[in-house]
Amino acid sequence: MVAFLLFDCLVQRRQAAILSTALRQNALVSSLFPKNIQKQLMEELDQQEAVKNKTGKASLRSYLNDEVMEVEDAPLKGGDKSKPIADLFPETTIMFADIAGFTAWSSTREPTQVFTLLEALYGEFDSIAKRRRVFKVEVVGDCYVAVAGLPDPRPDHAVAMAKFANDCLNRMFRMVRKLEVELGPDTAELGLRVGLHSGPVVAGVLRGDKSRFQLFGDTMNTASRMESNGVPGRIQVSQDTANLLIAVGKEHWLKAREEKITAKGKGDMQTYFLQVDGGGSRSDQSSTGISSCGDLSAADALPDPEEVLERRNRVAEWTVEVLAQQLKVILEGRKLRDIKPEPLEAIKELEQNSLSARVGDKTVINEVAECIILPDYTAAKKSTSQLDVSEATLDEEVMDQLRSYVQTIASLYNDNPFHSFDHANHVVMSVNKLLSRITAPDLDECTAKDIHDHTFGITSDPLTWFACIYSALIHDVDHSGVPNAQLVKEGAPIATLYNSKSVAEQNSFDIAWDLLMEPTYKNLRKTIYSTEAEFKRFRQLVVNSVMATDIVDKDLKELRNNRWYAAFNEDAQTTSGESKTSRTSGSGSEIAERTKVLKATIVIEHLIQASDVAHTMQHWHIYRRWNERFFMECYQAYLDGRAEKNPAKTWYKGEIGFFDFYIIPLAKKLKDCGVFG
Repeated sequence: MVAFLLFDCLVQRRQAAILSTALRQNALVSSLFPKNIQKQLMEELDQQEAVKNKTGKASLRSYLNDEVMEVEDAPLKGGDKSKPIADLFPETTIMFADIAGFTAWSSTREPTQVFTLLEALYGEFDSIAKRRRVFKVEVVGDCYVAVAGLPDPRPDHAVAMAKFANDCLNRMFRMVRKLEVELGPDTAELGLRVGLHSGPVVAGVLRGDKSRFQLFGDTMNTASRMESNGVPGRIQVSQDTANLLIAVGKEHWLKAREEKITAKGKGDMQTYFLQVDGGGSRSDQSSTGISSCGDLSAADALPDPEEVLERRNRVAEWTVEVLAQQLKVILEGRKLRDIKPEPLEAIKELEQNSLSARVGDKTVINEVAECIILPDYTAAKKSTSQLDVSEATLDEEVMDQLRSYVQTIASLYNDNPFHSFDHANHVVMSVNKLLSRITAPDLDECTAKDIHDHTFGITSDPLTWFACIYSALIHDVDHSGVPNAQLVKEGAPIATLYNSKSVAEQNSFDIAWDLLMEPTYKNLRKTIYSTEAEFKRFRQLVVNSVMATDIVDKDLKELRNNRWYAAFNEDAQTTSGESKTSRTSGSGSEIAERTKVLKATIVIEHLIQASDVAHTMQHWHIYRRWNERFFMECYQAYLDGRAEKNPAKTWYKGEIGFFDFYIIPLAKKLKDCGVFG
């Protein structure tokens, strides 16, 4: 009896699993094929089931589970080839929609962020498609393809697709601004380039491995040309689509494009830009900084002050979230290591003393250390990436203070083309990505200690991560748009204050640090550091990181070169006598430990240096954009009489030299550090 009940229970479970699988498969088929095509597929499978029992619906399940469909291989092997599932649809309108700027944007993001964007946007488009009774054909890369007029013919296919395209454009405009808080700077600058064309298409199921519902014909090709020759933020339609809209009294939706486009395989074509009534289209406000003619206009555009402020607030909010995430890791790390807060009086004294760092000859640059001591493995216990902060929260007061601090820092940045709050956040994003690229050693079994040793302790200290990101945020605060040499030449007060050494960098550090030390941010500081050791380590990390962005100062360069020689030169590591640094004296274990902290310091400084010029190592469009901004900043200094030479005369050679003597050597050193993937 017990055995019978157990068998009955197992049978019921199996039937429930089969039903669940069938429902999922049906949902998947429904998303891939129109209803009439679904019906034909199932009828054909039913017929083949009668002929060969091991094919049919089981084959469809195999296909949906990423296996090759036996039923579709059979016609290639046997003589009874089944009839293809295809038909001609004489009246359709097809839309191609491509995300302008996506390739460059995605090159600076993590894979999960790329899919977050695509899923969010295309999920919204799918919802609009259902409401507008438009059929989504496929997504190819970042291109969304849809059609109106099939599988069910409709006489208003052109109007329906025009409204659908306009809805997608407006939804895109709102979504990228919303997503910028989550996905970071430049997300709101992504645009949608849309093309429509009307005509007949052949549609059907292209069978084989991973069968898909496909459209073929000249109409598809022309719709693709409408998109590729279009303008970000606008909907371009062909003459055929325009004629259909005019025929139903929608000529007021159309504006003829001033110049004809030259489409591949088509020659010159007259096209139109679409503006649907009541749609609130943003097509006249291309978010990508590209004019209606497709020319780059970032340098010439006069941005709306309200839009500039709104964008700065969005980017600032993203920065807040990045820093808040690291603060949560810091708190979880303290719990793991059982670190108890120390009395506030001792820390207050350190904070007060740090404010007087500019008294007399003592300035920030004098605090640059040869090496930064990070916590050892015993204190660390776990890698930063291994700490689970999914359930962690920050006090609301801490979040408010962090948000206030970041927004104040944003307001302290000058409106320079290059050295701006935008640049600071680009560096923040690059630092965050490089930190995530610090990899574990290539071992079959990798322990937390292996990771700690391989990354020189960097991944085991949440405070180091936070300090690096914080340094990226503040490193150009109050930058005047001219190099240190010009400030010294002009006899600027800050040049005198900082003894003509790393003037801009020291000024940025002091402004940001003094702001952080204000009573307003008391709870924020208590979250960043809770002991004297944490305070000292945090300040030292920020000092070294911000000062590392001065790549011109000879003394700092010599210190960095000597540090590299001592850490990575084998002769320096095995010599027991004097060398370029003092690290070679002592026992073998002492030398090994000092080598590790030297390497950690090198990685941290090189990480911030690489992030400061990350545009030179990223997508061509990103490089071009930031290079143009830097040129405009230098050229403006020349026009203002704050530079002797016109940068236009030497820019090309200067860039080549910069790559040869700084960027490429820096990239090689990053590789030699051995911790980046």
